[in-house]
Amino acid sequence: MTTAQRTGADIDDSALVDAFLRGDETCLATVYQQWGSLVYTLARRALGDAREAEDVTQLVFLAAWRGRAGYKPDRGTLPGWLTGITRRKVADALAARTRRTELVAAAGAELMLRATDEAVRPEAAIDHVLLADEMSLLPAPQRRVLNLAFYDDLTQTQIAELTGWPLGTVKSHARRGLRRLASRLREDDPVACAA
Repeated sequence: MTTAQRTGADIDDSALVDAFLRGDETCLATVYQQWGSLVYTLARRALGDAREAEDVTQLVFLAAWRGRAGYKPDRGTLPGWLTGITRRKVADALAARTRRTELVAAAGAELMLRATDEAVRPEAAIDHVLLADEMSLLPAPQRRVLNLAFYDDLTQTQIAELTGWPLGTVKSHARRGLRRLASRLREDDPVACAA
């Protein structure tokens, strides 16, 4: 009987680890059956949210499968390795939660500032906050060029004169900054990511 044909009960841990490292997909299901509840429990306790814990559990096993070549049995057990991945994925989830909370708070503040304008749509305030947040992540030269272009309504020639940079440098910073923004905004857009 091959490793792929055995059930989880028939495979001892070392054989399971060997098959997992070789890329035997049936072993992934067995690994999930054996340690999925451990990963879920750790995520649930840390996050306090069942749905988020389920998402993290899936991410952990996906990361484990994709990164299985990085697991070294002589450095620790498979459940220990999965626990380490879980901690990192929980930290990522908490950081994303914090970022979402900050964006919502900033969008609310933006709406309050613009409350006197009846034409303001909530989506516009959220877009403004999201764009400002992404702009803050750009390297300083790219951020400066785009801020001068978007908010000060300067042409690239005027930006070159103001900064003292060559026109080609200003154009390069603008192009790279726009590409980064487009890439980052596509990553944050669940509709674009699903397409």
